[in-house]
Amino acid sequence: MNNRFLSASASSRQTRGRNNQRISANTVRTRLSTSGLRARRPYIGPILTQRHRQQRTLWAQEHVAWDPVQRQSVVFSDKSRFCIAHADGRVRLWRRSRERYQADCVRELDKWGGASLMM
Repeated sequence: MNNRFLSASASSRQTRGRNNQRISANTVRTRLSTSGLRARRPYIGPILTQRHRQQRTLWAQEHVAWDPVQRQSVVFSDKSRFCIAHADGRVRLWRRSRERYQADCVRELDKWGGASLMM
């Protein structure tokens, strides 16, 4: 599948069966399901360069041996962000269960992509 974000309906319009006949969206869904692909919400994360990925990996490797006391010193935030500038929308893509963080299954989002309210 070239574009995992393409819906089954849009894929059926672009794909032709034998003898150049149209195929139904239901056929597309069935074939994708048979291949182990399901329609799921994408992981939405920041735009990461190769350098960012390397730095994150190095940080994780340096801190993998932390004991529970050291981990308790980390502060987690429970803030919620509400988008004002645009609708969040329900985007879905076709992926297998363990492909969540695979590069073509991530919808990169610019951190400063619009007005929002933090509470």
